Amino acid sequence: MNVNPGGAQSAPLLKEKAYAAIKQAIMDEVFPPGGFLSEKKLIDFLGMSKTPIKSALDRLESEGFVTVSPKQGVLIRELSVSKARDMFELREAIECFVCARVAGRLRPQALEALRVSLARQREAAEAGDEIAFTREDITFHTLLCASAGNTEFETLMQNYQAHLYRFTLGVLRRVPDRMRAALDDHEAIVDLLADGEAEEATERMRAHLDFGKKVLTG
Repeated sequence: MNVNPGGAQSAPLLKEKAYAAIKQAIMDEVFPPGGFLSEKKLIDFLGMSKTPIKSALDRLESEGFVTVSPKQGVLIRELSVSKARDMFELREAIECFVCARVAGRLRPQALEALRVSLARQREAAEAGDEIAFTREDITFHTLLCASAGNTEFETLMQNYQAHLYRFTLGVLRRVPDRMRAALDDHEAIVDLLADGEAEEATERMRAHLDFGKKVLTG
């Protein structure tokens, strides 16, 4: 990636660009968990000076994505087992509740949005595109939470999207054919919700999330 600083760009804009680019590279595992980055590598990657990069790294460190060491450089933090467990348990509480609440009561617009997401997941799975599938997976679960009409559920999903993304991609890359299996789960959940099968939809969601938790936490 080459970000041209240019004289017209302000320092805050460069800081935001550096932050967004490094964060996305971490999320997509271009910079893999457990790896180290040097200042020079980041300068070459971004094509900008170290001042906005330092600001971006300070922000990413506060968010738990990196650890900055004066001697070792920048460590990309591994996916935390405890964080994964906590996140999946939070998701299970919210998303199973949502399934029970919206079964048989999904608005047409919400159902259509979920089916559009399923179609995009299918395309990504058929293409073997883990990055595209991960992005759409997060969209799907966020849409589902939004369908309950509880803005706090949706806000929680939005706030944790970056970590959810890393966990989802981590599961996909650890389990062969997981994209297809995840898509099967998603399609079944939507069909059950549309048919008003609250108990079955809730249990399918619980099993779906439990699988991911077990992969990441052992």
